[in-house]
Amino acid sequence: MFKTVLFPIDQSREAREAADVVANIVQKYSSRLVLLSVVEEPPPEAPSPDPMVSPEIVAKLLENAQVLFSGQGIQAEVLERQGKPAFTICDVADEIEADLIIMGCRGLGLTEEGATDSVTTRVINLSPCPVLIVP
Repeated sequence: MFKTVLFPIDQSREAREAADVVANIVQKYSSRLVLLSVVEEPPPEAPSPDPMVSPEIVAKLLENAQVLFSGQGIQAEVLERQGKPAFTICDVADEIEADLIIMGCRGLGLTEEGATDSVTTRVINLSPCPVLIVP
């Protein structure tokens, strides 16, 4: 049913909590798991880049997630992309022919406008496949 599952991750608590649901679904359906981290390019007028999204931090985040799943007998592929998170997540889902995207209900991409403009909401509206939101 879910041959390929895309799990976009960031450093949020919600992403960590969604990992259990991801593991359950991937194991139940013997799915291919693709972990994705999207680094948003800072606007040119930004004073300095956010140290929490440095390439080293993102690489460590993906490595830790891969180790977490590997400890449960799940082989996970990792992708790191740059761009607008919601659009990039949907583009990658299309590219890898994902059957399901699993995300936490709120990640680090919540904007000043609030939940109606969150990355999660945008992914739900733009996704080429079903999206499972883990509260």
